[in-house]
Amino acid sequence: MKYPMSGIIVVALMALFSCEESESKTDGMVKVSGKVSNAPEGMVILSQFTDSRPKILDTLEVSKSGEFTYDLAVETPTFYELNLYGKKSIRLALFKDDVEVSYDLADSTSLAIEGSQDTKEMVKIEAMMEKYQANVNKLNESYYEAMSKNDTEEIKKIQTEAMNLEGNQAEEVKKVIESMGDSFASLAAIGLLNPKNDFPFIDDLVARLNENYPSTAMILTMKVQLDEMRPLSVGQVAPDFELPNPQGEMVKLSSLRGKYVMIDFWAAWCKPCRAENPNVVRLYSQYKEKGFEVFGVSLDRTKEDWLKAIEDDGLTWPQVSDLKYFNSAAAELYQIEAIPATYLLDPDGKIIAKDLRGPALEAKLAQLLD
Repeated sequence: MKYPMSGIIVVALMALFSCEESESKTDGMVKVSGKVSNAPEGMVILSQFTDSRPKILDTLEVSKSGEFTYDLAVETPTFYELNLYGKKSIRLALFKDDVEVSYDLADSTSLAIEGSQDTKEMVKIEAMMEKYQANVNKLNESYYEAMSKNDTEEIKKIQTEAMNLEGNQAEEVKKVIESMGDSFASLAAIGLLNPKNDFPFIDDLVARLNENYPSTAMILTMKVQLDEMRPLSVGQVAPDFELPNPQGEMVKLSSLRGKYVMIDFWAAWCKPCRAENPNVVRLYSQYKEKGFEVFGVSLDRTKEDWLKAIEDDGLTWPQVSDLKYFNSAAAELYQIEAIPATYLLDPDGKIIAKDLRGPALEAKLAQLLD
């Protein structure tokens, strides 16, 4: 099972106690109220997030002055959405505290939230997400322009900027989550983290969540997902395997202990893999004497194709394959569904990073070995 960011975000939209739990109501009813100014013809729609999509709960009755009130039964921390006339969507994080919303459709900066502290935290998260997406969009535009011009230097520069943007964003998200204390809204920010590299942080957050809400269905679902990811997560010892090399000799991954090892799942038929090979060849030459090793695992079908690609690309590191395509024992063990795919291990065989390529791999090796 794969766990892309978008897949884990959705399940993550449940979490910890509200900061004001001791003062909040216990009857399970939350009042959602507000006022919309300069409203056009249309409706205010309240939806609840179920799995990945908002499900419409009701259409709210709005007075001539733009005011509305709605009593909502909330048994567990839940995320909702207010759609104001199709012009503005507001995320609500509700459990025990009432929330009051005001917004002027003629002024995009006018949103005001009273009551639910968790919803106030959601507003911060939404703003952070919008800022990050805007930066990603700019980089995408620059990348496509550089690709159209075949400007390899500019492409490399943009890739480095993207890597730095993701890393800086992850650190900012973690700080924001930590600043929220026990607010369950913090898990709405988890979608801005990469579960491949930020697994320990996410795992700790869910563990605290599970202690506070051990019977909450969505939290339990997320815990199951994380437990499935755990054997291949950062910090775990990489599962050992043994496959034949080109000479037919069996080689174990664990035989390379004592070095930083990158398990490189690739194939002769994989164009992105072949395009990355020159970069790995360069870095291997630069760092092999400092303790860096590559363990190539080919998902080829024929030995001829495999050996020709090794020779053509000048791959001098250890190579193994059972020539079973994606049915390879190693591919199944590491849940490989697409290539190129890499795992970087420390000298003790623990996973320290995943899917590093290009500037990201170069930066990581420089950090570890220079």
